[in-house]
Amino acid sequence: MDMTEGDYDLSLYDYELPEELIAQAPAREREDSRLLVLDRVAGTVSHRLFSDLADLLVPGDLLVMNDTRVIRARLTGVKDTGGACEVLVMDFPGGMEEARRSGVFTSPCLVRSSKPPRPGGLIHLDGGPTARILSGADGIYTLAFSFGADAGEVLERIGRVPLPPYIRRPGGGPGGDDAERYQTVYARDPGAVAAPTAGLHFSEALLGRLRERGVETASVTLHVGYGTFSPVRVADVRQHRAHPERATLPPETAEAVNRAVSEDRRVVAVGSTSTRTLEFFAGESGLVRPGSEHCDLTILPGHRFRVVKALITNFHLPKTSLILLVSAFAGRERILAAYREAVALRYRFFSYGDATFLS
Repeated sequence: MDMTEGDYDLSLYDYELPEELIAQAPAREREDSRLLVLDRVAGTVSHRLFSDLADLLVPGDLLVMNDTRVIRARLTGVKDTGGACEVLVMDFPGGMEEARRSGVFTSPCLVRSSKPPRPGGLIHLDGGPTARILSGADGIYTLAFSFGADAGEVLERIGRVPLPPYIRRPGGGPGGDDAERYQTVYARDPGAVAAPTAGLHFSEALLGRLRERGVETASVTLHVGYGTFSPVRVADVRQHRAHPERATLPPETAEAVNRAVSEDRRVVAVGSTSTRTLEFFAGESGLVRPGSEHCDLTILPGHRFRVVKALITNFHLPKTSLILLVSAFAGRERILAAYREAVALRYRFFSYGDATFLS
């Protein structure tokens, strides 16, 4: 895709969205979401339901999904000065396995309280564990947690689902709908603090219909960090750098992808996270290597996609790395025109909203 200097201006990746179109809860059934279909070759837009995906994919397509599992990363507690606070774990730099083994880990966190916490202070989390504030300012602090047991088990017991900041309701408590619906049906490997939201639309029944149709499936893992919601903060998007996230491409998935690429079959990525993982592990030929590394690939307009031929993804926030990624895949003007049409037709936006199929 040919680019001009102007295409790298962040202000061009903005759009108007009425606040009431930001979905505050999921559709009643996963498959009930609407699906905007953008044909990149013909430049056409059509409107379907997500349940129609079985008619849009063809036998031989390889559907690649991110099987990360969202952990209960939102915690409440009291500072040693007596003030209440809320803590959102943003990442597990050493990996969830290390936190499980030792019950001790250090992480960047969002901390919300009436008065800024002081470095060196202690937070007594509801449920018993403690967290020491090592450093930080302006709401983001590095905390050292001491759970004294398997961190995953403790978080499941005392934490809440880390809903995105634009969902303006408490939600996320144990036993609530969010515990199930802010998780894909194929979630397996705990470690994400945000859901790979394109996958939220799939039900077991839909996956069964796709397999009966001859669509192959494979999994990668990318543990989504809180940075996925962060706006790009540079005027020239070429200066933006993605926050590294732990990604794994298993050998069996590499074999399936390489077989599809060699046979000129379509690799369909479910979400931006699967897309980044596949492209990160890809060579110039489009063949991928298995591995487990920190993925820091920044996909900007002008990127040459080596593996992904079609993309299922939600509608994304303006001026974020995610709208840059879909613009790189389908073209900025096409994406923004499709988004304007979606606004006019009252689609539901963002994590719990409707989906797009970019083919």
